[in-house]
Amino acid sequence: MQRPLGAQISHMLRARGVEVIFGIPGVHNQEMYRGIEEAGITHVLARHEQGAGFMADGYARATGKPGVAYVITGPGLCNIMTPMGQAYSDSVPLLVLSSCLDEIAAKKGQLHQMKGQRAAAATVCDWSEEARTANAAYGLIDRAFAEFQTQSPLPKHIQVPIAVLQAPADPAPFRDARVRRMGADPRDVATAVQKLKKAQRPLFILGGGAKAAAPQARSVLEKLGAASYTTYAGRGIAGSEDPLHLGAMLENTSSIDVLRRADLLVFVGTDLAEVDFYRPELGHTAPAIHVNMDVAVLSRAAVQDDRHLADATAWFSAVESKLQGHQTQTLWRADEVAEARARGRSEVDAGYPGISAVCDALRAAVPADTMIYSDMTQIAYTAKKIWDMDRPGHWHHPSGFGTLGYATPAAIGGAVARRGKPTMAIIGDYGFHYTMQELGVAVELGLSLPIILWDNGKLKEIEDSMVRSQIAPNAVVARNPDFCMLAEAFGAKSAAPQSLRDMQQAVNQAFEEEGPTLIYTTPDLTR
Repeated sequence: MQRPLGAQISHMLRARGVEVIFGIPGVHNQEMYRGIEEAGITHVLARHEQGAGFMADGYARATGKPGVAYVITGPGLCNIMTPMGQAYSDSVPLLVLSSCLDEIAAKKGQLHQMKGQRAAAATVCDWSEEARTANAAYGLIDRAFAEFQTQSPLPKHIQVPIAVLQAPADPAPFRDARVRRMGADPRDVATAVQKLKKAQRPLFILGGGAKAAAPQARSVLEKLGAASYTTYAGRGIAGSEDPLHLGAMLENTSSIDVLRRADLLVFVGTDLAEVDFYRPELGHTAPAIHVNMDVAVLSRAAVQDDRHLADATAWFSAVESKLQGHQTQTLWRADEVAEARARGRSEVDAGYPGISAVCDALRAAVPADTMIYSDMTQIAYTAKKIWDMDRPGHWHHPSGFGTLGYATPAAIGGAVARRGKPTMAIIGDYGFHYTMQELGVAVELGLSLPIILWDNGKLKEIEDSMVRSQIAPNAVVARNPDFCMLAEAFGAKSAAPQSLRDMQQAVNQAFEEEGPTLIYTTPDLTR
């Protein structure tokens, strides 16, 4: 039967597997809300569109499915552009659906009017398009879902004029949403296996794009006796118990020495972005194989390197099958890897004195299946390097775009996706200011969510950077509220532990509560 297009879109999304939408209704997008409940979709009301975008991002990272957000024209779209930019940096499947004005060229002074809303959104996502008919809207949504499955999963924006949302439309046509992912070329696999068998010191760099391939990756590493690093997004792909795994310490200068010992490097599912190692060059001299689904990433590889356009799981599975019976000739030794890891840990401790002890205590306290969302804060910078994950896809950080305020709403999105499973946020005092209002959403939904708030009383990382640059620190200290009282005003629980043991107990208790708990911590815990 015909319904207004806004309602038909919700029914279409439900048919494509969408169960939750994050957003804020307004007079310009209310037609999109007409069909949400009827379609059987849960809507999570954010307190700000930036929060809605981060929640959808956190939901997507937790489930592997697209996170969907509804926003209004103008300010609503502008407010969600920061999460869109973050999702673009981190290859997160985020679909933002917004309304738009029917006419902007011949009219001025309309509510929520922008000169170029679609073009503005296009600057922070894969593509931004306007659907002027029902069929165009359906086609663009199906295009987005197909690309999420077959390409690097980058965010998309679709806007629909208000009059088109209001107009009657036929239902979206049925379409099988399953799309075949890109397999591995047998010739590329044969070449790779030949080189891997000859290599005496193969070294794998595993990125977030290889998360789904963890079982196959671990098998290949074992068969080859290969050493491995992960990027921050790839933590947990290689087993933490693997004696030849070097952790996520590519950023440490001690990694350069290890990289130069390798005689073959294999990069799988990583963009090799600046935020993966923070230096002009990675530092290796050996030939390399690059495996990625993003042509743009492969195009940046050195001319002499091999480039394989393939899904990581398909590639590792094909390589694994051809390594049956292979006798490893590796020269990597467990003691040299352990020594390199120890040097890396020392570098971290020198850069962030005392914080490692807090991270170690936290790691010992959380359940094994905990999914963690962190923010731009020194405790997270430390943990990303020294906190080994035993499974992939369970630590999410706003890399690339590097936005403050990510962790709280993203963890809410993750907790919505993982009802009954442990989810935790780690955020700094300044970052908490950005999205603190979303604490009300966690209370409203009754989410058992520990929020570790690290308060060093300032923008400490910026202060340290100014000092290193011989700039007198300026504008790095802001007056903080009583965070525990603030949390309780929202209806959340709070705790202010005075020791590492107290912190562990507070975390354990927080997972048992029927609502969020803000756990206020400071550098004094390390003393």
